[in-house]
Amino acid sequence: MNENVLLIITISLIIIFSPFFARLVKLPTTPIEIIMGSIFAYIGFLHDEHLFEVVAEFGFLYLMFIAGTEINLKDVIKTPSNIIKKVIFYLLLLYIFSIMLSLYMGLSKIFMVLLPLISVGLVATLSKEYGKTPWLTLSMTAGGIGEVVSIGLLTITSAGLESGLGMDLLKTILALGIFIAFMFVLFRTMGLLTWWFPAISTYLMPHKDNQEQDIRLSMGIFFLLVGSMLYLELELAFGAFLAGMFIPTFFIHKKDLPEKLESFGFGFLIPIFFIHIGTTFNLDSLFMHGLISIAVKIALAMILIRVLASLVFFKEIGLKDSILMGLSHSMPLTLLIAMATLAYHANSIDILHYYAFILAALFQVISVMIVIKLINNLNEKNLV
Repeated sequence: MNENVLLIITISLIIIFSPFFARLVKLPTTPIEIIMGSIFAYIGFLHDEHLFEVVAEFGFLYLMFIAGTEINLKDVIKTPSNIIKKVIFYLLLLYIFSIMLSLYMGLSKIFMVLLPLISVGLVATLSKEYGKTPWLTLSMTAGGIGEVVSIGLLTITSAGLESGLGMDLLKTILALGIFIAFMFVLFRTMGLLTWWFPAISTYLMPHKDNQEQDIRLSMGIFFLLVGSMLYLELELAFGAFLAGMFIPTFFIHKKDLPEKLESFGFGFLIPIFFIHIGTTFNLDSLFMHGLISIAVKIALAMILIRVLASLVFFKEIGLKDSILMGLSHSMPLTLLIAMATLAYHANSIDILHYYAFILAALFQVISVMIVIKLINNLNEKNLV
């Protein structure tokens, strides 16, 4: 059989059957897709193919786009100032703990950026299961701000790893600053226009839409911002994330749109990204000396610093919910793997630590999902 035909069939079967395996073992679909990608790559059913890599990269960008749709800037702006201050303090603590830990353990400087990464991609899956609880609402607000910081640092670090410290890095920082300023003006202008002329939103995305105009406009915004980042030679994920924020912020009447965009992404593009991530993890590496212990230490360190930092919200939501919020941020799967990949290609970490980060990302998702469920079930029993 032709290798590419086998590749397509294998990817198709993984996409179809991974949800069934996930329900069987009571785990999220994402780690199952990564594990299956790794297994089938190991036995030779999946291989390196340029088109596979391109679609996987697009899947990652689309995932960042979906993560952005979880953030409504108008709601973030309405957040009480004392909460915003505590969110900033929470993020600051994450980086302080990360720097202290990296220096104490003699780790590479790249760990200072990797350990505090935050992504709300998997937090969104928790909200589907547990509803809009106080800790999840706060988690999305803090996580949204944290993800913007993480992606901004990802952009700068990526440029630094590729070009080193010098004029190229300064140009990247300047370009990023100009882009953020432009986006601020754009969001502000759109906000004023939709306030003065609310009919604009429904004109661009009508309630009765048999032309799928809402999808077309969403994809147009997505590609325009990704294209802008490509032109400016900045991190594409940042543009995709900001594009997603347009949807709930300015088209609040299309409440079903994020779900429509999400169903397409999680049903096709995003699984291909996770399957491709699995193919980059060689199962033989599990026998590398010290790999599992390093991965466990990384996972525990990332979980611990988040739980400790989340205690700043103790007065607002209580001890249990603070811990749950910290745990919900302990699954930066996509950003962690993306950043680890950049660091490895730039020779900032070796192959052992690259595999350790991928394994740690899986450990975190599996263990955190289980712990959150146990704490939540314990709370429900106490209420009964």
